[in-house]
Amino acid sequence: MSFRKEKKYKLTISDFVILKDSLINQGMKMLYESRKINSLYYDTDLKDMFNDSEEGVLPRKKVRIRWYKDTQKANLEIKTSSIEGRFKTTNLQGYKSIDEFPKMLLDPIYGALSPSLLISYTREYYSFFNMRITFDSSISYQNYRFSNKSIFEDPERVMEIKVGFDIDDNYIKKYVPYPTTRFSKYSRGLLISGGTF
Repeated sequence: MSFRKEKKYKLTISDFVILKDSLINQGMKMLYESRKINSLYYDTDLKDMFNDSEEGVLPRKKVRIRWYKDTQKANLEIKTSSIEGRFKTTNLQGYKSIDEFPKMLLDPIYGALSPSLLISYTREYYSFFNMRITFDSSISYQNYRFSNKSIFEDPERVMEIKVGFDIDDNYIKKYVPYPTTRFSKYSRGLLISGGTF
């Protein structure tokens, strides 16, 4: 288990392109090919994980099943935010299709969890000095709390920087002159798909 700092930047399409091009010109290198990411988030009937995220409660969790091209390699991931930082645990599951995903999960803190929101987006991976940088675009949401499961597109894009705790924030600001922002895809997805954004 290793803790890390995460910095998120909500960007318009034009700022997204300008910033990425600027960092590439300064030496940012692609780590590997971009890929589509799918995550099915679970929550309680009362949306306790969503509420804790909105209120900034610590510690808190997010529980999701994540897969890329092949659902047979779907992972159960638990993201924990605590006073010490953030960390993620992953367990390979091997479901053959999304239809095999569990209808309920049990969490020792939150109790019974059911499918809440499916999030899909395209992620690009880069490295830049001591920073790992990702760019997310084409973000869409399907709310599993509604029977029709309509798809909602997010008008924004996001860049995220992950660094160790030994990296000073001013070091990051030297290269990324944008304000950080909160960008929880799970929270945004529930708000956008529920008509309350």
